[in-house]
Amino acid sequence: MSWIRTVPFEDATGKLRKLYERVTGPGNNVDNIMMAHSLRPHSMEGHMALYKNVLHHTGNRIPKWFLEVLGVWVSSLNGCAYCVEHHFQGVQRLLEDEARGDAIRAAIEARQPDLAPLEPAQVAAMSYARKLTEDPAAMVEADVQALRQAGWDDGEILEINQVCAYFSYANRTVLGLGCSTEGDVLGLSPNNSENPDDWGHR
Repeated sequence: MSWIRTVPFEDATGKLRKLYERVTGPGNNVDNIMMAHSLRPHSMEGHMALYKNVLHHTGNRIPKWFLEVLGVWVSSLNGCAYCVEHHFQGVQRLLEDEARGDAIRAAIEARQPDLAPLEPAQVAAMSYARKLTEDPAAMVEADVQALRQAGWDDGEILEINQVCAYFSYANRTVLGLGCSTEGDVLGLSPNNSENPDDWGHR
C-alpha cells in the first residue's frame, strides 16, 4: 500500500489510534494517504488539519464539487492517479450528474478544461491552477487579476489557491511514498463543518 512501513488500524495505539478513529470509513478503513503518516502521528494530524480546513470547511464559499474538480485537475497535471481516482469519485458523488462528471474528466484528461461543462469563471480558475501547478515561479499579479475579472472575489481566490497548494502537497506525499488505492474506499470525505474533530467519512 506504500513503500514504507505503516501501522494497520488494529495495531494502532495511543495518539495514532485516536487519529485513526477520527478518519475511519466503513469497516474501520483508513485511506492509505493517511496511513502513510502512521510512523509520525503528528505529521498525520497536520495533514488532516490542512485537508479539512482547505476542502471541507463551512467557511468556504466555492461549491465543494468544484473544489474537488480543481483537486482532480491539479492531481492529473501532477500525474497522481491516486488522488485523481479518489477525488473524481467525490466529484461524481457531489455533482449527482454522472454524464457531466464524465465530461469534466474527459476535458481534464485531454488537458482542455475549456471543453468541460463549466462556467467561464470556473474555466478561468482551472487556467490559474494549471499555471500555478506547472510553472509556479512564473505567477504574476495579473494571474490573480484575471480571476477577479472572471468574477471571483479575493476570498474565493484564496480558496482556489489553497486547494491547488494542498493537492500539490498531497500528490507529492502519495507519489513520494508509493501509496496505492489498494484497500481504500474511493470517494469518501469528511463532513463540511467548523469542528476540527468532525471527520466522519461517508
